[in-house]
Amino acid sequence: MVLLLRHIGEGFHIALQALRANPVRSALTTLGIIIGVLTVILMITIVQGLNESFKRQISFIGSGLLYVDKMPWIQMEDYFVYRNRPDITLNDYQALKDNVSLAETVCIDMETSKSFSYRENRLKRVSLVGTEVDYLQVMTTFPKYGRFLNETDVAHNRQVVVIGSDVAEELFKKVNPIGRRVSISGNKFRVIGVLEEQGSVFGQSLDTQAIIPYGAFRKNFGRHHWTSIIVKAKNPDNLEDLKYELTGIMRRARSLLPNQEDNFSINQQSMLMNLYKQLTSGVYAVGIVIGGISLIVGGIGIMNIMLVSVTERTREIGIRKAIGANRFNIMWQFLVEAAVICSIGGSFGVALAYGISKIINTFLPASMPIWVAVLGVGFSALVGIFFGLWPAAKAAKLNPIEALRYE
Repeated sequence: MVLLLRHIGEGFHIALQALRANPVRSALTTLGIIIGVLTVILMITIVQGLNESFKRQISFIGSGLLYVDKMPWIQMEDYFVYRNRPDITLNDYQALKDNVSLAETVCIDMETSKSFSYRENRLKRVSLVGTEVDYLQVMTTFPKYGRFLNETDVAHNRQVVVIGSDVAEELFKKVNPIGRRVSISGNKFRVIGVLEEQGSVFGQSLDTQAIIPYGAFRKNFGRHHWTSIIVKAKNPDNLEDLKYELTGIMRRARSLLPNQEDNFSINQQSMLMNLYKQLTSGVYAVGIVIGGISLIVGGIGIMNIMLVSVTERTREIGIRKAIGANRFNIMWQFLVEAAVICSIGGSFGVALAYGISKIINTFLPASMPIWVAVLGVGFSALVGIFFGLWPAAKAAKLNPIEALRYE
């Protein structure tokens, strides 16, 4: 181990001497490595940042939740095939609630967009949700103050509403909204709670929403609105088994024959994540190709400069062999030199990528993990070793007598 470290230290020292002797040539030689590493790391950094941002954006969907809908979230067939399907109904909801065994919670979710007003203040296009008590569990949406819907509210279709923080701020300003009556498209509802701030998803605020009992939703706004059934698994690891169970119950509830296709869809978070990964894989591929080309060009430059270095130091190689250096010593020296030159280029590329990623992060999510920086420098060293093999082998094979005669 001591001998190996001594060889590495000696090779590193010789490599730095060579770099100092020809700084301009070394800089131009490593330029391809710098550009290659910079390109690959920036691509990884941007995609990593987008991945983290996308995961946060869709986290509200819940990884342990299934959504029974009329249509799939990702439509691969003609839209009209899905449009003609029957809507999700209360009968479907009741069938699932009564028969499912692998679910912890089954919750109905009716949605529409309505205008809200309080005195002279008015707010358009508020997302109105008609649901029940268990909505609190499946969506992890908690009141900041006041309370959520209770069993009595749902059972008696009470005209009560829980509003998002943006709705409370826009309509009530500095007035405490609890107990006050708000008008939802002309229908009076009493505010019983205000939800915690949730932020936005894909540019749409989750705080511009309101939640009422689903019975009151149907009574005041009709039955023909988007309806979904949210199912929370007892064990997220059994999500596929739950999906099969839901499919069977829905088919029986809708009296579908064995040869008939499903006229409903079961959606989940992973569908969006898989689609997103397919889209970003193209960005990865482009970055790797561009970076790979740059690294190959840089590697060829390294090989060229090392061949020149072997020619310039032929007499030095002869002297080293004359005083006892063997082929391994000579080859090791040039391989370490090539690896050091590339590593320095890779380090510059990583540093530039880090600086640029900070700038990019001001307007686009960008995340640069430590492993990416280590990978960048390590891969650069491997490129140097690969393209330095031929020059190193050529130097190791030189005849010491002929090398000493070289002028």
